[in-house]
Amino acid sequence: MTETETNLYDVVVLGAGPVGENVADRTRAAGLTTAVVESELVGGECSYWACMPSKALLRPVIARADARRLPGLRQAVQGPLDTAAVLARRNWYTGDWTDDGQVDWIESIGADLYRGQGRLTGPRTVSVGDRTLTARHAVVVATGTRAALPALPGLADVRPWTSREATSAQSAPGRLVVVGGGVVATEMATAWQALGSQVTLLVRGKGLLDRMEPFAGELVAEALTEAGADVRTGTSVASVTRADGVVVVVTDSGERIEADEILFAVGRAPRTDDIGLETVGLEPGSWLAVDDSLRVDGTDWLYAVGDVNHRALLTHQGKYQARIAGAAIAARAAGTSLDQADPWSAHAATADHECVPQVVFTDPEAASVGLSLAEAEAAGHRVRAVDVDMSSVAGAGLYAEGYQGRARMIVDLEREILRGVTFVGPGVGELIHSATVAVVGQVPIARLWHAVPSYPTISEVWLRLLEAFRDN
Repeated sequence: MTETETNLYDVVVLGAGPVGENVADRTRAAGLTTAVVESELVGGECSYWACMPSKALLRPVIARADARRLPGLRQAVQGPLDTAAVLARRNWYTGDWTDDGQVDWIESIGADLYRGQGRLTGPRTVSVGDRTLTARHAVVVATGTRAALPALPGLADVRPWTSREATSAQSAPGRLVVVGGGVVATEMATAWQALGSQVTLLVRGKGLLDRMEPFAGELVAEALTEAGADVRTGTSVASVTRADGVVVVVTDSGERIEADEILFAVGRAPRTDDIGLETVGLEPGSWLAVDDSLRVDGTDWLYAVGDVNHRALLTHQGKYQARIAGAAIAARAAGTSLDQADPWSAHAATADHECVPQVVFTDPEAASVGLSLAEAEAAGHRVRAVDVDMSSVAGAGLYAEGYQGRARMIVDLEREILRGVTFVGPGVGELIHSATVAVVGQVPIARLWHAVPSYPTISEVWLRLLEAFRDN
């Protein structure tokens, strides 16, 4: 091939995380030549510093917690976790932070991988070092996000943890301060408290997991406190310093807290500051607004998929968007309408961004899909919240002695469909897909009565929810 042929592609994808990989998979399956550009490890944040390592850390924690709730097993698991073994298993799941397997996969689908920082240099063109890649049909931005840090004086000198250090640390700090109350903060507080750290959780707001129903954060906070963590709400960090290896945190009330490490989990920022957005009239460092085919507003060739469009900062939603974007790009390249796009790629290549499922892998787990009560009311829907204590279900008692949890469904009273569902309790992460089907499918309440849950499973909570709706 000539140099020009080598650098001309139908599609160029910036970012080789799960989202970029899925876009490439779809465009290659459609017969489009595809280049993938990655400045770090192929596999991205999820594979090495987020989903996989964090869940590898948390799984032994949750398994031990469940075992301790069962007579006959409780006494066998009273000792501490083998932290070294947990970390070794985590390392295995990250491939020890090497990406050979992911690179092999990119090659197996017939895409070309370019290592280096990819930057737009104008419409449909991307530079990678001294190479220029030109896209006939589409450039896809799938560069994800990075941890955002607060503007505290001298913070860089403290060398704080972000989510990356929290999921990749090779030993448990004796004392760990976690700043934040969202998913990363609660999951990492859960993990490191169980792995031997004394955790202090500082939350600026009134409670944890403020994007879920209030009871989700309340139950998680109670469990963290019971596990030995110090959970402080309504608390902000005024200053932080490090001297002789000791981190000193001063709160807004003037209280002084000492720790070995401090983790800031206070939000995410798009990795769009150094990808050449200014060359195509967009603001560097900005979130990229898109239509429901994931095409950037005001363009006919640029797509933004996954975290960078700020619709839902979740790997599974990014991969869902990647399937849609791939189908949309393929349809447009073929000159066909989106209605004729691959129906297996999320139906007509348009995205639904209201019915988003999420699981928080704390103890207890918290899982939700769709709208909370507050969100549904703010959107103008006439709704009713239906609550059930999950311990009322026989399967919950069998799962764990003293099972504590709560379920809520948000019923649209005009259409008699579900707008949202939330579960909190041990093992509820495996329940959320049934709720997702019901919410996304807009299944009428009258039909849900015929979706009979197996006995005795925790899924019988669905019957209790429907009974509570009927009787009140």
